Amino acid sequence: MKINTHDNFVVVKENSNDLENFVFLLKPLLSFQLKDKNLIIDLLDNKLMSLKDLLLFQNISDAYKVANKSFVIVNDALNANSLPEEIIVVPTLQEAEDMIEIEEIERELEF
Repeated sequence: MKINTHDNFVVVKENSNDLENFVFLLKPLLSFQLKDKNLIIDLLDNKLMSLKDLLLFQNISDAYKVANKSFVIVNDALNANSLPEEIIVVPTLQEAEDMIEIEEIERELEF
């Protein structure tokens, strides 16, 4: 797992294709080190990602919404028509950054 901190978000890049283990290792970081940060999960290297894999992140996504922070997954292997609305998935890191910026503005304007 590789973590890059930016001004208003953190990018966590998954290094293996074991998403269950990745989520298991990620959860303690979310409770302490990353809890007050907007989060981008970079899964671009995971070309075989499925909807089942994506749903491993459901609880994390829900927790971030409750905390009024952004949670965005980056992956271009998933079919956009089959994605749940509760989890934000975009195909590029730039779109993830843009999504966080949009959500930050919405929170400031209390949308």
